[in-house]
Amino acid sequence: MSGRPKAPLVLTEAERKELVALTLRRKTAQALALRARIVLACAQGEDSRVVAARQRVSEQTVCKWRGRFVAQRVEGLLDAPRSGAPRSIDDARVDAVIVRTLESVPSGATHWSTRTMAHAMGMSQTAISRIWRAFGLQPHRQETFKLSTDPMFVDKVRDIVGLYLDAPRRAMVLCVDEKSQIQALDRTQPMLPLAPGMPERRTHDYVRHGTTTLFAALDVATGRVIGETHRRHRSSEFLKFLRTIEANVPAELDIHLVMDNYGTHKTPTIRRWLAARPRFQVHFTPTSASWINQVERWFATLTERCIRRSTHRSTLQLEQAIGEYLDVHNAAPRPFVWSKSADAILASIERFCNRVQPVES
Repeated sequence: MSGRPKAPLVLTEAERKELVALTLRRKTAQALALRARIVLACAQGEDSRVVAARQRVSEQTVCKWRGRFVAQRVEGLLDAPRSGAPRSIDDARVDAVIVRTLESVPSGATHWSTRTMAHAMGMSQTAISRIWRAFGLQPHRQETFKLSTDPMFVDKVRDIVGLYLDAPRRAMVLCVDEKSQIQALDRTQPMLPLAPGMPERRTHDYVRHGTTTLFAALDVATGRVIGETHRRHRSSEFLKFLRTIEANVPAELDIHLVMDNYGTHKTPTIRRWLAARPRFQVHFTPTSASWINQVERWFATLTERCIRRSTHRSTLQLEQAIGEYLDVHNAAPRPFVWSKSADAILASIERFCNRVQPVES
């Protein structure tokens, strides 16, 4: 089927640079950046349907902004004037608010609030709120991140994810780690139980009664966990746990251990013990990448369901509670379903790095 012929879309070098700048500058409105990406893709000769699918918009939207650009060039990507009362804040003042929000902080504070920005710019708090909402600025929020600097990061991710998605035959894949410094905490006053219309309550202060360490190995295939507690966290305790793993895995199966680079995992004693047992194969996770070890997710569930809201008057009580949780979990284990491929993980990290890297405006 042949449709209406499209007007040719050819960019000058100056227009291409301006459109690329609109897609990269942090203070560009997201709607305007999307329109610039659509035009750049169309200028490369891509079909409207392909561009729409990639940018997650309708084909009509692609045709609209392509036609607007052909007719009016870059000016056609801007919003048309709307009816109503004239604006009291011009583009220059809006731009000044955005630049000040992104490139400075107020005196005596770490971030801007609507009140401090309104006072600094001589505007109303409502106006500042509207500008920030329009451009997706949230100075009060802060998130954390950690990128691995392991030179073997890509190889290790492919190795471990390969074990999760396609485990070797006649082998057991175990995610191994320690949850150290688990505190046995008791409240200074009795807890008040749950009641209709009132949550369970406890005092904010507590009394410590010692700590313990849980060594755990999660079977990726079944979700079953081999675990034991020790009062100390040394290579000698880790060696005892390795012997426990050896005793619990059938002799005809190879054992693939996924674990981090903690010092107790790499001592000469541990290396000699593993070297003497060929069926043990170790797969170290990249540094600063604990998210790839599935047992960490199981630790989070243990903390949420068993540890955080519990009270224990001794370390022994805490260890008994952990043992009971292990028994209940292993009575009906459920494995975690790993669905993301190594390529997808690496692609998402690449997108994050491209998005947060500093770009000159």
